[in-house]
Amino acid sequence: MSHNLQFYIDGAWVDPVVPNAFDVIDPSNEDAFAQISLGSKADVDKAVAAAKRAFNSFGFTEVGERLDLLNRIIAVYKKRSGDLAVAVSREMGAPRQMALDSQVGIGLAHLQKMADVLKTFEFRHVKGNHLVVKEPIGVVGLITPWNWPLNQITCKVGPALAAGCTMVLK
Repeated sequence: MSHNLQFYIDGAWVDPVVPNAFDVIDPSNEDAFAQISLGSKADVDKAVAAAKRAFNSFGFTEVGERLDLLNRIIAVYKKRSGDLAVAVSREMGAPRQMALDSQVGIGLAHLQKMADVLKTFEFRHVKGNHLVVKEPIGVVGLITPWNWPLNQITCKVGPALAAGCTMVLK
């Protein structure tokens, strides 16, 4: 059984403020195959504070930097696609090939599409006598469901990063 009892906050893996281990059950055989920690309000507050600090610099990055980041994420996502498929299959009970083709494949397509859109997206444009400026809003909270996890994560994380927002993802 794997034990993933830490959270990634402020650029590092950290122990939860209030440890609360939870077994992850494989629905295909009802065996516990991993343990994770459930977060507390204190963990969320810590993550939000870190995301706010990160926004002070990330929110002002150039589009090219954000595009480079998305492309690095895409490269790692492709490299780890097999691992992602196994994790999704075990967490939600999807057949492995479906997890690879649908879950992992569609998530990758979302990230690639966001990178393509970012290449030509106009964050500033003139409309009549006005200058329209699109800016990152700040920290965004992202929650994903159990039944379509990679799709929901990539549909939220890709646009947030492209816009220059930092995030807290559950």
